[in-house]
Amino acid sequence: MQKIAVDVSPMYPDVEIPKYQTVGSAGCDVKAYVKFDDGTPTSLDIQHGMRGVMIPTGLRVSIPKGYYMAVVPRSGLSAKTSMRIANSPGTVDSDFRNEVKIIVDNHGKDEKDDVEIKHGDRIAQLVFLPYYQADFIIRDSLDNTERTGGFGSTGIK
Repeated sequence: MQKIAVDVSPMYPDVEIPKYQTVGSAGCDVKAYVKFDDGTPTSLDIQHGMRGVMIPTGLRVSIPKGYYMAVVPRSGLSAKTSMRIANSPGTVDSDFRNEVKIIVDNHGKDEKDDVEIKHGDRIAQLVFLPYYQADFIIRDSLDNTERTGGFGSTGIK
């Protein structure tokens, strides 16, 4: 397993740094940082049908050039609630320096699907990946392949 150095700047003294739960974890868990101005922990109620809710983490990061940070769902949260990472995977670029926030949607249909996110809840995973930038070359045509169609054209079995 390769490791990269990622600088992290907690915005508050009590922000918990993301951590890997097992030695084989690809993603490290990041927690919600939800407090009143006086420092009292609180929660966010993400009601059914809400979209684009930004959950603060209290963290800023500096990702090395050539890498990006993917914000991906925690499987337990996805399996047990109607809440989803809105832009999964979320992409945090190496030149981004603002607070990392987790954008979520609640796809629930009624009150039983409302989700309460408490301060300190593990809300997403962060995965660090290398990337390539493309040099786009304009062509009058592209090479042919045997494939035709798309969007399910090859069937389901």
